[in-house]
Amino acid sequence: MKTDTIAAIATPPGKGGIGIVRVSGPQVKTIIHSLLDRALQPRTAHYCNFLAEDQSVIDSGLAIYFPGPGSYTGEDILELHAHCSRVVLESLLKRIVRAGARLAVPGEFTQRAFHNDKIDLLQAEAVADLINAVSDQAARSAIRSLSGNFSKAIASLQEELIAIRMFIESALDFPEEEINFINADELEERVKSCIATLQKILARARTGSLLNEGVNIVITGRTNAGKSTLLNRMAGSDVAIVTEEPGTTRDLIERDILIEGVPAHIVDTAGLRITDSRVEMEGIKRARHAAMSADIIILVTEDGKETDQEETALINSLGDNIHIITLHNKIDLSGSKPGIMKKGNSVNIRLSAKTGEGYGLLIDHLKDYLGILDISEDTFMARKRHLDSLGRARLILEDALKAYGDHRAAELLAEDLRQAHRTLGEITGEFVADDLLNKIFSEFCIGK
Repeated sequence: MKTDTIAAIATPPGKGGIGIVRVSGPQVKTIIHSLLDRALQPRTAHYCNFLAEDQSVIDSGLAIYFPGPGSYTGEDILELHAHCSRVVLESLLKRIVRAGARLAVPGEFTQRAFHNDKIDLLQAEAVADLINAVSDQAARSAIRSLSGNFSKAIASLQEELIAIRMFIESALDFPEEEINFINADELEERVKSCIATLQKILARARTGSLLNEGVNIVITGRTNAGKSTLLNRMAGSDVAIVTEEPGTTRDLIERDILIEGVPAHIVDTAGLRITDSRVEMEGIKRARHAAMSADIIILVTEDGKETDQEETALINSLGDNIHIITLHNKIDLSGSKPGIMKKGNSVNIRLSAKTGEGYGLLIDHLKDYLGILDISEDTFMARKRHLDSLGRARLILEDALKAYGDHRAAELLAEDLRQAHRTLGEITGEFVADDLLNKIFSEFCIGK
């Protein structure tokens, strides 16, 4: 348990009406007596003077005292609402440090809330996700996680795993007692039910992760196929230069957009072709590198033309986890009708990036593929580490169920259930390494 007192400016840099300085720790009462010209009642806003060491007035504003453990961090907290002048806020912070506090590191207030059992790790991460939300859907999902919806789903599943383990271990420890144990068939059904529940949680978490971390989309293809025109249409502005001259784009052009509330990072790349230009060759090299890290590749071709050698080589070099959409562009010139053709994992769309004809087919497909159509009021915010833990827990249970069906080894099943429970505990912070905690909270802003 930390015994020192921390302080930080909780509002971002800049000019504004109000700036907040936050203090947490055992020295808060001493700092209140030293800094303010009046006593404070708990959870009541008081207008008072903030005093320097010589009792001159630094500023006047509101002071609010939150006694622990009924506070955000679980410790005594003082908030000073002053005028949002950087000079004033820095002066207050220096005064508080001289009175017995130290400067807080990023995320330290929320980290103390976690260590003092005010929130779990999922809720702590949701605080940062809410601050960084870029859409209404993301903000609402973060609020649901902060409210404990995700945590409750995990806890309910863990309770069922514990209950099953209890029956198994009781049967192993007291084989001769007349206890009504569940039979093998019922045991299998309950494990299957856990797997089904876990799958539902994972599906909701995948959608939440998409809202949180977004998707990387790379636009590639031969020169003059209309890649930059497509980027401009997706961005809603003239981000890239569009000319009839081939090879106009020689570096990566990037833009962040929202697709129905889901953040998408769009990258327009240099056109693929054989060239003697060293600058253009470097652009093509960067295009290939960007494609390797994409979630979705949009390969832009001219309608009526076959895929050439450079395009084929790029597609063949990509892994199976990258979704590839082939756009047959310029139907305004070819005379073709807009349309979409799906065959297996292959998607072909005919459109005109210039006129917008058929563009809705691309957006509808992206919404369908990304699961945006499934975003609902029960979606909670999630991160990649959550998906990893959920995926590992599901795999443990699936393997355990198969092994139990083959060998009926109840003691091994009980151990697998314990491992699944522990893996789920990584999500809420029940079982988590200190280095991961430090990394998570270091990504917070100072003062939160």
